[in-house]
Amino acid sequence: MVERPHDGPLPHAHPVAHGAPPLADGQTIPQPPAPAAPPLTRRQYLAGWLCAAVVLVLLVAGMIRIIW
Repeated sequence: MVERPHDGPLPHAHPVAHGAPPLADGQTIPQPPAPAAPPLTRRQYLAGWLCAAVVLVLLVAGMIRIIW
């Protein structure tokens, strides 16, 4: 692909035949709302706390190993 040299502003956009009408700046195409995520279960909370505890223990063990 041959790139044009950057010697000024980009050319203006032109509408495409039978294309969608242009949108004003800052507007987006409307989308349906995303489905809400189900609340976390106790098992998921427990798994999260266990992972955090393992990471904390390994972090402290690494610090102690560096110090001693």
